[in-house]
Amino acid sequence: MPLTVVITCDVEARYRGFLTSIMLETAPGVYVAPRMSSGVRHWICAVLTGWWQALGRGTLVMVWRDTKATGNLRIETLGDPPKEIVDADRI
Repeated sequence: MPLTVVITCDVEARYRGFLTSIMLETAPGVYVAPRMSSGVRHWICAVLTGWWQALGRGTLVMVWRDTKATGNLRIETLGDPPKEIVDADRI
């Protein structure tokens, strides 16, 4: 159960209420959970995706450790263009 971080920018207040019921808000718009199961993470992602598709405003980024991903990090985004981690050592 890896550390999970969610960052929000320019989103409605409902996101804050939802995320603070599950995670710790360490700075405005930055939420962390030290040990989050993949099931809970998928549920949170589904809720946030549904709201973002309905409201279409702001940016959300979710980051967690994934040893099978490049750089051992998985990044999911809604809003701004998606980010991709590239392994520069493997040319």
